[in-house]
Amino acid sequence: MQKNRGRTGRKRQRRKQYSSFSSNRVNQSHKLEYICLKKWLKERGFNDSNLIPAQFSDTGRGLMNTKAFKAGELIISLPEKCLLTTGTVLSSYLGEYVAKWKPPISPLIALCTFLIAERHAGEQSAWKPYIDVLPKTYTCPVCLEEEIVRLLPEPLRRKAQEQRTVVQELHISSKTFFSSLQSLFTENVETVFNYNALQWAWCTINTRTVYMKHSQRECFSREPDVYALAPYLDLLNHSPNVQVKAAFNERTRCYEIRTDSHCRRHEELFICYGPHDNQRLLLEYGFIATNNPHSEVYVSAAILLQHAFLADKQRNMKLSILKDHDLFENLTFGRDGPSWRLLTALKLLCLGADEFTYWKKVLLGDIISARNEEKSLNIAAKICLSLIEDTQHVLEKIFQMKKDNMNLENQLTLVEALRLEDLTILQTSLGIVHNLLAAIT
Repeated sequence: MQKNRGRTGRKRQRRKQYSSFSSNRVNQSHKLEYICLKKWLKERGFNDSNLIPAQFSDTGRGLMNTKAFKAGELIISLPEKCLLTTGTVLSSYLGEYVAKWKPPISPLIALCTFLIAERHAGEQSAWKPYIDVLPKTYTCPVCLEEEIVRLLPEPLRRKAQEQRTVVQELHISSKTFFSSLQSLFTENVETVFNYNALQWAWCTINTRTVYMKHSQRECFSREPDVYALAPYLDLLNHSPNVQVKAAFNERTRCYEIRTDSHCRRHEELFICYGPHDNQRLLLEYGFIATNNPHSEVYVSAAILLQHAFLADKQRNMKLSILKDHDLFENLTFGRDGPSWRLLTALKLLCLGADEFTYWKKVLLGDIISARNEEKSLNIAAKICLSLIEDTQHVLEKIFQMKKDNMNLENQLTLVEALRLEDLTILQTSLGIVHNLLAAIT
């Protein structure tokens, strides 16, 4: 007799499925902050029962669907009244200050100013239900401790330092505008609009806004005005394995998202921020995606130059060719081995004196000689092995730091996950290079 065929068996199966379901996702819609947010959004024309906030074991906070969605179906439609844009700022108490300030501030600073002011207003803020569900802290590189940034791989480490400089300079350059708002506050504006407050607002906008192009206004600088904060919708997490269509619908005056795939009931609903590797995701959004198919490990120009032959009389000419043809950037190892760009750069560097005149053929992807192929693959293997050793060294350092710095555990865990994926990619890539070498020797 087959098991689980009767009513009792079906009930037992449902209990088993529910147990598995409840262990990796927990409904959060009963929490006060979400109740207040849904009520606030309903007053602005948004009333959706198909998506509920939940806590997921692997992705953290997100949205779970209470019904199945078919491919092409509308999964969320957020009315324009719910969106926080520069138009919101101009129609607020800050509008007159923004309009008369010269030179004009950027749309970004206008939004940052509004977020900081509304968070400071607390119970008096009309946007309090939304402010209350925004993250209190972020893990973008600009928020990481300096000792954590030093653990990042290149070029992410350099970009992280550049990001920090951008936010610091933004704060310094905005101080005079912040000072003009003193009459709105009882506290000193330097306290209200301090660096940490701007960092929080900048991260909120950088990580949570959707693209929405607005007409150019004279009261703003010429920087693109393309930001819109979308309450509730911004609870949707990223997955590199889904495709969606997202845009503001001029006819319905709503920001809408449609899924390109079938979504089963009671699962986390994802959107895709774009085909970004994990370094880009960490830089822009402060997280990484597990098993990200777009992830690669970058080979910096400095590492490449370490393996360029110093005694090669044509070395400078080769380096000049690489620079002229933009082959110093985006050199990578991936799950399918070294990239075409990396191998092309190495093949050019490995050209013998008697082969140098064929450098244009290298750029076209032609095979020059078995000697050149073998030499370039050997150097690729050496670079890959060097990156593996460096990654393992950093992972050992992270392991020790996690024992000694409990307060930095979250930041260390994030970088550790990035480095572990790098290690997997490099080890896979090294195996592929060895197989390629075996095939030609």
